[in-house]
Amino acid sequence: MTYSTETSTYSDIWAATTDLTTVRQKLLDLFCQLAYQEGDFVLSSGQRSSYYINGKQVTLHPQGAVAVGRLLLSMLPENTQAVAGLTLGADPIVSAVSVVSVYENRPLPALIIRKEAKGHGTMAYIEGPTLPEGANVVVLEDVVTTGQSALKAVERLQAAGYTVDTVISLIDRLQGGAELYQSAGLKFEALFTITDLQERYREVN
Repeated sequence: MTYSTETSTYSDIWAATTDLTTVRQKLLDLFCQLAYQEGDFVLSSGQRSSYYINGKQVTLHPQGAVAVGRLLLSMLPENTQAVAGLTLGADPIVSAVSVVSVYENRPLPALIIRKEAKGHGTMAYIEGPTLPEGANVVVLEDVVTTGQSALKAVERLQAAGYTVDTVISLIDRLQGGAELYQSAGLKFEALFTITDLQERYREVN
């Protein structure tokens, strides 16, 4: 589905004004309409799959970004001091949560974790404000399969001296990510599972 500023579906302001239960349902519908595809795909983990979820179709969508920011902010532990994620999938997510946090009077900085250290300047893995030693950071992810991407972000943050014990994802494909996080001593929560998405996709199609 092509985004259009003239399409009423996208011109309303539900993501910013309605209750979170409604926002969650409408966000799930956006994933069904824009991000979910069925076919033959090779995932970033190397696994083959009969479906693919292009999360950036939603997280870079105006209503989608606001909805993601509001919903994930509501899921963060009270002691959260920043959100972070591995580039590229998590970039719009951590940015959305950080922006929404200001309007909710709970300002949280966002950190972006590079896959490789910057090749110039500070040679840093982590982009964003410098936080106090031991600051509590929550790692965000768009779609979790094996869990390796978010775990890499966790390890980089911990190596920088931050405290990370929670990973939150938009969608859990239920293919081992939760178990990996548990084995690493991390709490894990997902806004949706692949079951939620596929059931709704069948309903609307």
